[in-house]
Amino acid sequence: MEIIISEDAMKWFKEEMEATAGEQVRFFVRYGGSSKLQPGFSLGVTKDQPHESAVETSHDDITFFVEKSDVWYFDGHNLHVTVDDKLNELAYAYEKA
Repeated sequence: MEIIISEDAMKWFKEEMEATAGEQVRFFVRYGGSSKLQPGFSLGVTKDQPHESAVETSHDDITFFVEKSDVWYFDGHNLHVTVDDKLNELAYAYEKA
């Protein structure tokens, strides 16, 4: 599994979440919402410290990660993070690894 962050998503993280160099951003599974992968669950995002990171990537010295306990959600897919320009919010796409 890989996490791929687009340039527009990087800008969003810096502006909307005020993410700065040296910080960590976690993608986590939450109950509720909608997802193309797991009905009844959706993906959330927060600043956090890794405890048992399964997947990590870094851009501009900001680390993005998924914990081992949340890997099941991705079902063997890579996570592509972009921005929905109409809604000005993050958009997630999943591609089989």
